[in-house]
Amino acid sequence: MPVPRIYFLGDEALVCEAPPPATLEVQRRIWAVAAQARGWAAVREVVPGMNNLTIAFDALDADAAALAAALEAAWHAGESNDASHAPPEGRDIEIPVSYGGAAGPDLADVARHTGLAPEDVVRRHAAGVYTVFFLGFQPGFAYLGGLDASLHTPRRAEPRLAVPAGSVGIGGEQTGIYPAASPGGWQLIGRTALALFDPARQPPTLLLPGDRVRFTIAEIHA
Repeated sequence: MPVPRIYFLGDEALVCEAPPPATLEVQRRIWAVAAQARGWAAVREVVPGMNNLTIAFDALDADAAALAAALEAAWHAGESNDASHAPPEGRDIEIPVSYGGAAGPDLADVARHTGLAPEDVVRRHAAGVYTVFFLGFQPGFAYLGGLDASLHTPRRAEPRLAVPAGSVGIGGEQTGIYPAASPGGWQLIGRTALALFDPARQPPTLLLPGDRVRFTIAEIHA
C-alpha cells in the first residue's frame, strides 16, 4: 500500500493524498478511512476523491495535529473490521449505450489515436467492468476506474461548450458519463438514455462509489 502525503489545506481542512496511479486497492482504503473519519469529533465534512481524501473540521473544537495523526494511523491500519467502517459493497449496474454517430462524435478520433477500428474501440469499451471511484465535477458524474489501457486517449485540446446529458466519454485513463448538459473536454464515444441524476429519486444519483458498471451496446454508428 503506498504511503500517502498528509497536509493542511488552510486552517480547517486536512488532505490525505496517495501517489499515482489510481487503483481500486487505494480507493478502497480511502473509502474505509473516510468512513472512520466521519465519526471523529469536530469533523464537519469528509470528501473522498480520486486517490485523496479531504476532511473539514472545526478549528475551534479540534486538535488539528491529533486529527492529522489519526488520519495517518487510520490509513496504515487498513480496512476496519467494524461493519460501519467497511468500504461500500457496490452494486452491478448495466448502462446501454448508442456508440458513434451523433451520439459519439469523437469515436473516430479515439480510433485514430489508439490505432483501432471504431468497432473495436466500442467492443473493448463495452467489455470492461468499471468501478465507481468517486462522484464529482457535477451531481452524479461518476469517475470510473478500469478502462482498458489500449483505449487511453487524451482529452480534447478544445473543450466543448455544451456536452449533451448522458454522453459517454474517455478522458485520459478514465471513462465516465455526463449526467447533465455542460461544458466538457472528454472524447465522446456514445450516449445513454438513462438518467444519471434525478433530484426526485432516492438516492438521486444512479451510480454510487463502489458500484460496478458494465456498458452494453445498444447500437453502433461507426
